[in-house]
Amino acid sequence: MRLPLLSLAASLALVLPAEGHEFWIDPLSYSVAPGEPIVADLRVGQGYKGNAQSYSTTTFRRFEIAQGAALAPVTGMLGDRPALYQAAPGEGLAVVLHVTKNLRLTYSDAQKFRDFVTHKGAAWTLDRHKARGLPEDGFSEAYSRHAKALVAVGDGAGADREYGLLTEITALANPYTDDLSSGLPVRVTYEGAPRAGAQVEVFEKAEGGGVEVFTLTADEDGRAVIPVRPGCRYMLDSVVLREPSEALAEKTGVVWESLWASLTFAVPAR
Repeated sequence: MRLPLLSLAASLALVLPAEGHEFWIDPLSYSVAPGEPIVADLRVGQGYKGNAQSYSTTTFRRFEIAQGAALAPVTGMLGDRPALYQAAPGEGLAVVLHVTKNLRLTYSDAQKFRDFVTHKGAAWTLDRHKARGLPEDGFSEAYSRHAKALVAVGDGAGADREYGLLTEITALANPYTDDLSSGLPVRVTYEGAPRAGAQVEVFEKAEGGGVEVFTLTADEDGRAVIPVRPGCRYMLDSVVLREPSEALAEKTGVVWESLWASLTFAVPAR
């Protein structure tokens, strides 16, 4: 059932995550029959646990279901939750895409920024922060989310591809039809180019609900192979830290910008 929120203010309050929290598309089921709706929450949280966000066109740039080159916009009503309740155009592998608008946070505690960039494999920002003469606290960062989810519709045949997200994690094999005994290969990109040495954080959720977390490092081609197990769900996360453009800095006052890529999928039980 889709649960409308009572007001716009309540809807917007739910889309403001705390610093360092992941954002992901969380399908109710990763396998649906042709013609049946794909039902999914948009979640913000930590440790592969988080609060469901509502549907609001004021918070996203893109929200689509892709199958190959075909793109279908996700439509809904303000406050809908789950945020996605829509059938894919046809049978095959469906790729749900969601890109948020920029949000902003202010670091009142210098240690939170240090912990965040170190955890996300971007500790180089600490030296750069000092070199730029920036304050230790009281500074702001802009951030945006660039999420994908893979859902099998019917036989689930097909392939993921790059869809032009500013930063993106693309599956190089189909988790529903391909042999994953050697793992699932993925590629991490930024502005359409491979992110050599990108950190990929992997969240593995077993059927019983337990979550294992580990990190991998992409090779010079932005490629990493994710070890996977049948019957588990996965969320992959990779973050780009960059200095904001002059226009963004002047408009918002931010001194850093983070771009969060995520990919969710499941591996069918044998």
